[in-house]
Amino acid sequence: MSVAEISPEEVKRKLDENERVQIIDIRSPMEFATGHIPGAVNVPMHELPRRIDEIDWGDDVVVACPIGQSSIQAARLIGSYEGVSETASVKSMSGGYQAWTYDLEADDE
Repeated sequence: MSVAEISPEEVKRKLDENERVQIIDIRSPMEFATGHIPGAVNVPMHELPRRIDEIDWGDDVVVACPIGQSSIQAARLIGSYEGVSETASVKSMSGGYQAWTYDLEADDE
């Protein structure tokens, strides 16, 4: 199953326009705490398989990782999960955090 990618610019536009987009950040909790896309939920890649059924999946899911590689695998896993609606869109953010040039939200604020 191929995974669609979405540009950081498009993710930013969706957030700016208050579209209902669910950002899943698969980096480590430490990386997540230093700064993440506003509204992102941290589900580290190694925890994803066991936590996948805890999450209330939306219709527009974007997976983010450091460089946009492991997010493709994570998006494929999420997209194949039965709890994700047939009509849901699960995409990988191309370039990952390396390509995200916008403000980040930090947990220590």
